[in-house]
Amino acid sequence: MSVHPAIVTEPAAITPEWMTSVLRCAGHEVTVCALAGEPVGTGQMAHNERYRITYTGDALGAPDSVVMKFPSPNDQSRAAGAQGGYRSEVRFYTELRSGLSISTPECLYGSVSEDSTVFTLVLEDLAPAHQGDQLAGVDDDQVILAAANLAGLHAPRWDDPGLDDIDWLESSGAGAISFVGLFTPVFIERYRHRLSEQARMVFETFGANVTRWVEAESPVHTLVHGDYRLDNLMFATSEGGAPVTVVDWQTLGHGAGGRDLAYLLGNSTEPRHRRRHESEAIGAYLTAMRQLGVDLSTNEAMRQYRHGMFQGPLITMLGSIAVGRTDRGDDMFMAMAERSAAQIIDHDALDLISG
Repeated sequence: MSVHPAIVTEPAAITPEWMTSVLRCAGHEVTVCALAGEPVGTGQMAHNERYRITYTGDALGAPDSVVMKFPSPNDQSRAAGAQGGYRSEVRFYTELRSGLSISTPECLYGSVSEDSTVFTLVLEDLAPAHQGDQLAGVDDDQVILAAANLAGLHAPRWDDPGLDDIDWLESSGAGAISFVGLFTPVFIERYRHRLSEQARMVFETFGANVTRWVEAESPVHTLVHGDYRLDNLMFATSEGGAPVTVVDWQTLGHGAGGRDLAYLLGNSTEPRHRRRHESEAIGAYLTAMRQLGVDLSTNEAMRQYRHGMFQGPLITMLGSIAVGRTDRGDDMFMAMAERSAAQIIDHDALDLISG
């Protein structure tokens, strides 16, 4: 993949000439004569645009449209992404994606500045697939598909010591102790009027015991998405599309795979729905892992799953405090807080970290 075209940080700066250069570097000998862009998605740390492309002459095999990602126009969100999220996403697509079997969009171009403050990605347009909705939830079958899809991320690099040699890839527990201790009282105070007593208790207990949680994680690490939830998944529609495809790799790290699985199931639907499909989804994940060569026992998977439930409070607090506030964002974070707290209570997971 060539990275010769310059990084562009604003949708208005994309020109037919720039897109022509990108597509030619990606192997399409075409000339773009016009572009039409429109915002898509609900990103917290980045801004997404779909560009419909008009060509001059023959464009056989070239895309009719692409989706581009830019730094967020919100200063607070942009600063959060510049802490490593922008770098992680670009380098996932340009360095790691090809060695995995998880379904992700094709990357036509990706580049990030040396200081990680700005980036540009040009990705395959996954339409007619549609984005999941964290607030609305999804059908049981879609959650089960998403759980099985995780194996394509976890299995290829399962217990791989080479992960420690990737200098830009952080442990998913890195920094958790310091920022959870800092963010917990801020989060509780900001949302006190919206949090249930149960959720407040769970978050405060986690904040007081985060060191124990980090120290108790399984030493068997793999790649973890870190924010594997509905807003970052694309699902097929009646018009077509892959069954499930994963986007938004800004929270990529390495850690115990149970974090992703617990976070997906704990945050995707209301607790009564999660209880209905939870066992089947975990079974689908285990089956897919074994098909990809990782003989993960049910007992070990459940141990990691139970421990990984605190990924919900972790990302809920990090996301809500670090990025710019929106009404939908607040609604989403409150849904995540209540759902993850219910999951933790259902599985007595507080016992893992409480003294």
